[in-house]
Amino acid sequence: MLRVLFVCEHNSARSQMAEAFLKHFGGTFFEVESCGIEAGRINSLVIEVMQERGYDLQGNTTKKALDLLKQGKSYDIIITVCSREASEQCPIFPGRALRINWPFDDPSKFTGDKETKLEKVRIIRDQIEEKINNFIKEYNEKGLQIFL
Repeated sequence: MLRVLFVCEHNSARSQMAEAFLKHFGGTFFEVESCGIEAGRINSLVIEVMQERGYDLQGNTTKKALDLLKQGKSYDIIITVCSREASEQCPIFPGRALRINWPFDDPSKFTGDKETKLEKVRIIRDQIEEKINNFIKEYNEKGLQIFL
């Protein structure tokens, strides 16, 4: 089982969506968690657009990367889903985890009315879902070699 951690700035949007998609599509091949560099609150627009796809994030809580580190958690792959600059603030976990950056736009920075923001969050949701499906496909075809 491959242990994967998704990290974004506040664990409020992108990392939550990535975790939900990999848990759903990856089945028992992946042990998945998400966290933020800092803990935040789950973005209500993210809850809404994920609900459109049948994912209930309503009861999810946010976690801090430092708390997982203090618990002694280790991962095979750490995927940051924020900007490269923000991802560099992520603590280093023990072991030889491969670090990957998938930079997606931050939904908390979207402007406009609610419908405009929802449409932008849907785009991010769909981009993350596609990235997760490609990740699983490559893993199934090549195993860990895809990461070397």
